[in-house]
Amino acid sequence: MRSTPIATVVRYLLLDRVTYLVLPWAWAALGFVLDVVILQLLPAGHSDHRWVGGLVAVPLVMLVVGAQSVARALPFALTLGVSRRTYFLGATALALALSVGFGLVVVIGRILERATGRWGINMAYFRVPHLLDGPWYLSWLTATTMFVLMFVYGMWYGLVYRRAGLPGTTAFGAAQLGALAVAALVATWAHGWTGIGHYLGTVTTTGLTGFLAVAVAVLLAGGFATIRRMTI
Repeated sequence: MRSTPIATVVRYLLLDRVTYLVLPWAWAALGFVLDVVILQLLPAGHSDHRWVGGLVAVPLVMLVVGAQSVARALPFALTLGVSRRTYFLGATALALALSVGFGLVVVIGRILERATGRWGINMAYFRVPHLLDGPWYLSWLTATTMFVLMFVYGMWYGLVYRRAGLPGTTAFGAAQLGALAVAALVATWAHGWTGIGHYLGTVTTTGLTGFLAVAVAVLLAGGFATIRRMTI
């Protein structure tokens, strides 16, 4: 059976198996080991879920992998006749497939975590407080959405780099930091931090996942608009 163009792009990207299939898992394993070492050095305490944050490394790696998926691999694909639209859809399909797999690992990891008495050291590695501590299906959806978000965010940075180089990428990042700084100033002038903190405290995991999904849609729209106007 002949492969679809999108599947061909996915196969092309997976020629670099180390980046897409090994690197995220390697960082996940490294984060697990570091969490074990850190918690062994800390007092046991009385918390039922001791969380250090090693799992955060995986979304950060997804950000880098997403940037690399266009910063390095895109130019050669275009010389082979792949359209920008097809490449973007193929990279997005790969991001979704990888993220679904990582989300499943989070769910399985939570099951093992519970079965082993939190790895025998009262460690919460996969059960991230207020984010991945709900029902298994919601944690799967949340983790998948979060991983997709980081991948497509990295893709957008990679596309900006391909189009505008380092100065443009720097300006792109600075504009986002500037927007956050302005928002913080407005919140300070309006004495709104208390209200913001109260609101964030009431946001459920379902609501947070919905917010992340909206952010994914915005990033995909921005990335697609960027790649359409890009010249190699």
